[in-house]
Amino acid sequence: MNQPKLCSYFLAFALAAVPVAAQTASTSTASAQHRATATAAHHAVPHAAGCALHPPVISPKIPALPAGAPCIRTLYTITRIPTTRLDYASPLVSESVREDLAPKTETYSLDYVDTQIGNGELAAAHKFYTVRYTGYLADQGTKFDSSYDHPNAEPITFPHGEHRVIPGWDTGFEGMRVGGKRRLYIPYQLAYGEEGRPPVIPAKSELIFDVELVSQSDAPPPRPAPMPRPVPPGALHPPTGTPQGTSAPQAAKPNSQTTPPPANPPAGSSSTAPKPQ
Repeated sequence: MNQPKLCSYFLAFALAAVPVAAQTASTSTASAQHRATATAAHHAVPHAAGCALHPPVISPKIPALPAGAPCIRTLYTITRIPTTRLDYASPLVSESVREDLAPKTETYSLDYVDTQIGNGELAAAHKFYTVRYTGYLADQGTKFDSSYDHPNAEPITFPHGEHRVIPGWDTGFEGMRVGGKRRLYIPYQLAYGEEGRPPVIPAKSELIFDVELVSQSDAPPPRPAPMPRPVPPGALHPPTGTPQGTSAPQAAKPNSQTTPPPANPPAGSSSTAPKPQ
C-alpha cells in the first residue's frame, strides 16, 4: 500500500472512531450522573418521606409508644463543618491531644413520632405555645421533669422562636396541630449541650420528650387566680354561745367606792355649793 492510501486509511479510521468515543464518553457521563442522582435520591427519601435511617436507641424504662404508632421520622438533620484545622503538630504531641486539637465534622438529627394527630389549627411561628410534657434521659430512662407533676398539673407556656427554651423545643413543634401529641428525640446539641444541667441532666445528654400542644395564642394566656389559703376549722364561724364551764365576760361597772362628802362641813364653810352670780 502506498503512502497516500495509507494516510487516507488512518484518517478515515480516526474520523470513524471520534463519534464512537464521544458516544462512549457521553454514555459514561450519563451513567455517572444517573448513579449520583440515584445515590442522592436513595439518601434523601428516608429523610423526606420514610423512616429515619438511624433511629435513636433509648432505655427500655421509657414508656413504649402507643400501639399502631408510626415509625420514627427525621424532622431535620444538621451537619457542622469546622472552620479551623490542625496544620501541624510536633512529634511530642500525643495522639489523644491531636484528636482534641483537630476539629471534627458532626452530624445530628431531630427525630419525632406523631402519636396523635391534632384537630386544631396548625402550629404557627411566633405564637405562645401552651404545652403539657414529660421529659426522660434517653440512656437511663429517668424522668427528670413533667408538667403533670406541677401544682394542679398545669402546662407551661412559652413564646415560639424566642430562644426561651432549648432549640429542640423551639423547632420541634413544626407540622403539629393543636391537640396533637408527639415524641421528640432530641440530641444533646439541641438540648443542654456538652455541659448539661448537673445534677439533673448529665453532660451530653440526649433527651426524650412526650409533648402535647394544648393551645396557641398571640398573647400569653392569663394566669389562673391564686388559690385561697386554707382556713383553720371554725375560723369562718365564730362561736355563738358561751362554752360550757365558762362565764360570759361582764361589762365594766363604774367605781362606786368614791369618797363620800364629809358629814360635818369644816368650820366657816357652807354645806351647799356656791351659786353662780
